[in-house]
Amino acid sequence: MISKFIQNLCRIVVGIVFIYSGFVKGIDPLGSDYKFTDYFNAFGMSWMNATTLFFSFALSLAEFLIGIALLFNLWVSRLAWGALLFMTFFTPLTLALALTNPVSDCGCFGDALVLTNWQTFWKNIVLLLFAIVVFVYREKYKPQLTPLGQFSMLVLAGAGMLCLSVYCYRHLPVIDFRPYAIGKNIAEGMRLPEGAEPDQYEVTLKYKNRQTGEIQSFTEENYPWQDTVNWEYESSSERLVKKGYITPIHDLVIEHPELGNITEEILEDDNYTILAVAYNINKSDADAQPALNRLANLAREKGYRFYGLTSSSRKDIQAYRTRHHVPYEFCAADEIQLKTMLRSNPGVIILRQGTILDKRAGKDIPDIKDLKDTDLAAYCLQSQQEMQRNYLVYSFILLFFVAYLLFPRIKKRRN
Repeated sequence: MISKFIQNLCRIVVGIVFIYSGFVKGIDPLGSDYKFTDYFNAFGMSWMNATTLFFSFALSLAEFLIGIALLFNLWVSRLAWGALLFMTFFTPLTLALALTNPVSDCGCFGDALVLTNWQTFWKNIVLLLFAIVVFVYREKYKPQLTPLGQFSMLVLAGAGMLCLSVYCYRHLPVIDFRPYAIGKNIAEGMRLPEGAEPDQYEVTLKYKNRQTGEIQSFTEENYPWQDTVNWEYESSSERLVKKGYITPIHDLVIEHPELGNITEEILEDDNYTILAVAYNINKSDADAQPALNRLANLAREKGYRFYGLTSSSRKDIQAYRTRHHVPYEFCAADEIQLKTMLRSNPGVIILRQGTILDKRAGKDIPDIKDLKDTDLAAYCLQSQQEMQRNYLVYSFILLFFVAYLLFPRIKKRRN
């Protein structure tokens, strides 16, 4: 027999983990969408890719509601089934992922907390044990709210989470856990910290003996680089011996069609740089292009750099530029990096000396009327402060409704 303290501890821990997991996925629905696509492609189920966005919303909402129910003791007798089904499904799945490693990051906590597949598996083992305890004792948890109060709180929580997810999908995540968040410096994210060890490789060099024709393997310490009379270089290979520190940003390269790699040039520029990011221009929202064109023309007037970033082919870029009268040049970049930089297709990123001053989705591209007579950094700061005030107001409204449902509807004890 498990004590009541352990029963409640298991309920609260599972509830908090489910709420956290559902919330960080819910505020970044496109991130979960991309992760589902990776999974389906890795398991040869690319025919399921059309459903990834639906699963993104459904999974985050389900996790969040189960977590709310367990944490606040709402209909635990019913929703304990949901927690147990989640854990019995995902625990063996993460074991398979840990053994085969088709996707390096499980994505269970989005970009907020990155775990390896083995770490995720052991985490799920612990949660599965806790979920079993909650399920076994599900009838022992006596709710303090009336049935109507429990239903109202779950509906409010679900509606709030769904609205937040839709907002983040249409605009940008309200909390950005990625290395390209506003205020982050891209150059610093690419730099190896002092004392951190890089990847260590073992290099094997093969040389052919000119007299015997024998091919022999050497290391970097003993290869016969000076003996060109007897030895002739044949080939080389390398093997990862020890995994080193991985910088938060490690694959960003911006290739100009004529100037080549201009990544360092952009990140060191002490003037403003505006990047119009569209990881795939054939899938981008064309309704945002007129606003991007106007912003590009204003940037040229003010002497700012303005580039488009995409992973699309040169042929597609040329057709798109002609069709939408695009006045700026496109540079090539990796699709994964572009999806990480901005959860919008298209959108803009405003930089100065490598620091991200602002990010906007295609629906929120700045109006040039607001930018003509103001400093760009001041405009970005003012916009962020206004957005933070709005988020604070919405949070207080939500807390008010929670308090309204939670306290006045507590059951009165019967004599």
